[in-house]
Amino acid sequence: MKRLWPFLVPGILLALVGSVWTLQGLGVLGGSAMSGSTLWAVIGPIVLLVGLVLIGIGVARRRRGSGV
Repeated sequence: MKRLWPFLVPGILLALVGSVWTLQGLGVLGGSAMSGSTLWAVIGPIVLLVGLVLIGIGVARRRRGSGV
């Protein structure tokens, strides 16, 4: 169970940050220099995807029960 957290915690954080960056890049969330910027509309989904992959690895390790 100890080895699960190094994947889940960063994965959740990256997924949240990637979501915010995507929404800012698309202009859905305003109030930032990133709002409406195509760069963040591209970087955001990439970071979100990396976060989801890390979450998937963490869940797969938990299901296997190996904890390694």
